[in-house]
Amino acid sequence: MSGLLALLDDVAGIAKIAAASVDDVAGQAAKAGAKAAGAVIDDAAVTPKYVHGFAPARELPIVGKIAIGSIRNKLLILLPAALLLSAFAPWLITPLLMIGGAYLCFEGAEKVWHLFHPHEPYADGHVEGGGDPLHLEAEKVSGAVKTDFILSAEIMTIALAALPPDQPVWMEAMALAFVGIGITVLVYGGVALIVKADDVGLWLARVGRLSATRALGRGIVSFMPLFMKALMVVGTAAMIWVGGSIVLHGLAETLWHAPYDWIHHQAEVVGHAVPQGLSGFMNWATTAFFDGVFGLALGLLLIPLVAKVIDPVIMSFSGKGKAGH
Repeated sequence: MSGLLALLDDVAGIAKIAAASVDDVAGQAAKAGAKAAGAVIDDAAVTPKYVHGFAPARELPIVGKIAIGSIRNKLLILLPAALLLSAFAPWLITPLLMIGGAYLCFEGAEKVWHLFHPHEPYADGHVEGGGDPLHLEAEKVSGAVKTDFILSAEIMTIALAALPPDQPVWMEAMALAFVGIGITVLVYGGVALIVKADDVGLWLARVGRLSATRALGRGIVSFMPLFMKALMVVGTAAMIWVGGSIVLHGLAETLWHAPYDWIHHQAEVVGHAVPQGLSGFMNWATTAFFDGVFGLALGLLLIPLVAKVIDPVIMSFSGKGKAGH
């Protein structure tokens, strides 16, 4: 009997350790996922365009197919690659983060640039084509999954860098899996709500029994275009800010720490110049502002490099038209 009680006590102890480990993994995943905010918002802002032009009945199935492709990208390709990177080449994490940050700066700066030059040949747009709707849908899904792969690679690399070092590989794998699944559910669940919100509004406006219900439906229909524009603005700002911050942190850790130190000095000056209750917010806001200015400048510098050098190289190898991103 004493042996059985001792065994049960050991099992209870193991269960407590396992529960604590799960809590630790969940906490690490939440913190790591928060670090990837810029890429997450960009993912949510980009995806709705892939269902534009399709019948309402096909919108959710298309979003579902893209979400499944995103899960495959994260769990079957990027997660093993991240674990191998962490185990055998951790020194590559910072340079890869900087490349991902520079890509975010480029994406955001390109959106800003094309606000003022919308008819440039390199303008970011998706050419609509005719033909078989099923074939067009497959092409749209394929293009969305390819775009998701780039954004997912940024998310997983940022999450990997945010995890504590020297922890068991299984905890690292679980944390990255939580990040990958959680962000996918968050992004594509949000996208599903966004793309169907106008349909819900139309339904309420048509069949609502109360005038208030019909007014709510009309309000949703009128609000959604404004919301989509706001989402694009927030996504662009987040990309530029987060990308600039990542590159500046990487520079500080590798080659040149002066810009990072200068920004943080300015943030401290501003923080000390305002009432104590606003000090933390103003410190963060100042840092984010200068990170964003740096990210926008870097992205604008990258636009001609991508258009005149990187894209032609990609096209020469692919044998296709303009390389999409």
